[in-house]
Amino acid sequence: MDSLIDAIIYVVSFLGMLSILVFVHEWGHFIVARYNGVRVEVFSIGFGPEIWGKTDSKGTRWKVSYFPLGGYVKFFGDASEASTPQSNINNLTEEEKAVSFHFKKLHQRAAIVFAGPFANFVFAILILATFFYLYGQVDRPARVSEVVEGSAAEVAGVQSGDIIIAVDGSEIERFNDLRVQVLYSAGESLDIDVLRNNKVVRLVLTPKLTKIVRDGEPVLDENGKPLELYQIGIQNSEEVVIKEHNIPSALWAGVIETRVIVVQSLRGIRQMIVGTRSVKELSGPIGIAKIAGDSAKQGIDFWIRIMALVSISLGMVNLFPIPLLDGGHLLFYSFEAVLGRKLSERTQEFGFRIGLVFILGLMMLATFNDILKINW
Repeated sequence: MDSLIDAIIYVVSFLGMLSILVFVHEWGHFIVARYNGVRVEVFSIGFGPEIWGKTDSKGTRWKVSYFPLGGYVKFFGDASEASTPQSNINNLTEEEKAVSFHFKKLHQRAAIVFAGPFANFVFAILILATFFYLYGQVDRPARVSEVVEGSAAEVAGVQSGDIIIAVDGSEIERFNDLRVQVLYSAGESLDIDVLRNNKVVRLVLTPKLTKIVRDGEPVLDENGKPLELYQIGIQNSEEVVIKEHNIPSALWAGVIETRVIVVQSLRGIRQMIVGTRSVKELSGPIGIAKIAGDSAKQGIDFWIRIMALVSISLGMVNLFPIPLLDGGHLLFYSFEAVLGRKLSERTQEFGFRIGLVFILGLMMLATFNDILKINW
């Protein structure tokens, strides 16, 4: 019975989170398309046959479909959910061309495509800002109270009393900012700026992969193995202060937090490409479902916070210059801007096929990683 309840929690929390984020993403496309005079024929959460639907006064069919792993908006003149033009697109009347996505100016099409990922970023910022406004933000200076003997910090020359103010050129305002930089380092050397006796000192240190111990016992990960994280070997005994925010400062804090997440995520991707971080860390639908379910068990607040992180990831991934994704369309538009004409349908079709193969391969790899991570 408990297993059944757990399964229901994981499925409902995952599909609920995904549906909300897909709606936000597609609503971004939808609202900017309508603003630019494009006729939207379908707004769908999910793919395949329709479960429920309703047509509004402007002719848009709002529907929920059987396969909930995604969604789309279909513009007038589209042949498919991927927004490829229909075969007789050039035979449209002037009135029809005026409301077709494919006959809009370049900057209008680019704005419509970019609006989807942008909506995901805005949604995440609003979630984070709401939590900062309601509950405040942990604010503890990155002051070194103790340096662990034999640690990376000691080797680099970090001293007790140092205040770490920057890592690799990125400003450090609080201890948690430093922790994020170290965790995402994947063992790469970091340029550390510390404030010592009112002077800035530049140090170079390399975080070490360290087994986490609590109360003398090793901390285990979800698969029962000793948890290892990158650490530099400093302790901070400063009292934790909760910084309160008004609405403008909460919004700005949400923007900064989103920027940090994007920068560190891109850093992790670069590390996978160059080989300093394992591609086994990639997660697919199963991994996201597990995260959604685990967060739901900890409470609705935690689930919403995780949804903000997933929304940022969704917006970021969709901007990658891969055909089929929004970033792929923007890549084609950049070529169009340079060449002064659209790429040929054959070229675009070839790009879409390459993109499809790449995305399917990436999904298979991520899903395989998810299966290996399951504690059977």
